[in-house]
Amino acid sequence: MKKEVIAMLLAGGQGSRLGVLTQDMAKPAVPYGGKYRIIDFPLSNCVNSGIDTVGVLTQYQPLELNSHIGIGVPWDLDSNDGGVAVLPPYEKSGDAAWYSGTANAIYQNLSYMESYHPEYVLILSGDHVYKMDYARMLDSHKKRNADITIAAMPVPIEEASRFGICVANEQDRITDFEEKPEKPHSNLASMGIYIFNWDVLKSSLIKKKDQKNCDFGKHIIPYCFENGLDMFVYKFEDYWKDVGTLSSYWEANMELIDIVPEFNIYDSSWKTYTKTSGFEPVFYCKESKVETCIVGEGSEICGEIKNSVLGTNVIIEKGAVVEDSIIMSNTVVGGNTKIHKAIIAENCVVGSNCNIGVGEEAESKLNPNIYNSGLTTMGQGSVIPDGVTIGKNTAILGKTTIQDYIKKELPSGGFIVKAGGHK
Repeated sequence: MKKEVIAMLLAGGQGSRLGVLTQDMAKPAVPYGGKYRIIDFPLSNCVNSGIDTVGVLTQYQPLELNSHIGIGVPWDLDSNDGGVAVLPPYEKSGDAAWYSGTANAIYQNLSYMESYHPEYVLILSGDHVYKMDYARMLDSHKKRNADITIAAMPVPIEEASRFGICVANEQDRITDFEEKPEKPHSNLASMGIYIFNWDVLKSSLIKKKDQKNCDFGKHIIPYCFENGLDMFVYKFEDYWKDVGTLSSYWEANMELIDIVPEFNIYDSSWKTYTKTSGFEPVFYCKESKVETCIVGEGSEICGEIKNSVLGTNVIIEKGAVVEDSIIMSNTVVGGNTKIHKAIIAENCVVGSNCNIGVGEEAESKLNPNIYNSGLTTMGQGSVIPDGVTIGKNTAILGKTTIQDYIKKELPSGGFIVKAGGHK
């Protein structure tokens, strides 16, 4: 079997900066926009770009991700002639099993790629939200007779040190590459999307196979640059969002409900495909009030929701008020509960007469680098008892009881993290 181009989609990351949201699932499996999961976007980009062979490399907490992908039916990737293949690490004779770095993960699947005899290999990350026509990038790669093409986009110069930075001339040929430089010489940031000629990819991975935690940005790209390979940038100036922090994840969801959303998930010319839920239509009670929201099918709204994104099969009971929040699938919000600026994961139960996201902000005692921006975050399967007050920059995971709250309150900056969640 021979394919001109195949895609390798890296989806094994933990996404630790999403805190309790990724306690039990990989970042690419995190729900987004009330209906989708993050991995739906690169998978849909592949289908819309005419790429019909995709290897999905999984590792951290893959159960939810594997279940979602299945055999690839929603993306029309259930073909025997390619399709989607989930590629977890496995034990090999005389070789380590776990993936250790992005490039090492690809290296451990050389035989999978070899079976398609590709001319080109597209390397993707499974944890960004964007629309991109990879066919255009491939056309650019061919026209330039490139060995490697790196998708890149301009970022504010003050943020450039967080990225791999490309320096390119007027012909977009890369003249320098710096991985997270302290003093960047350009603001053209690598998006972690690469097209390699197959022989170049194979030889460079084999050459660096003994490199500890081998990574594309740190090791493979610099190695190829130092050895004089023809490397070009493909400039991308459309919507691309790294939803790797709680604040950026919340912002990306809130952008979907703008009057004119910057990222249009309703674009019929570039559809985003996902595993369908099969729920019945949304039911709105007589008492419900809804303003500028996305509401997933199967939900039952008997309270008020405003500027929020709700997943499928969410229940908002009578008297409850939800504002500026993300409520994921199969979650129940009890009657007369008030929620402001929260991210509540799947399968949660929030009791009645609660007040969530209130008071002045305080620094998180769990991890201020993760829990900030005034958000209240509840991990998958959490249970909140009736009548409690929860402040800002807080984190909750597990089945909590009234005894876990001093004077029925979790102050701003506090956290309750228990083993196991509500199933």
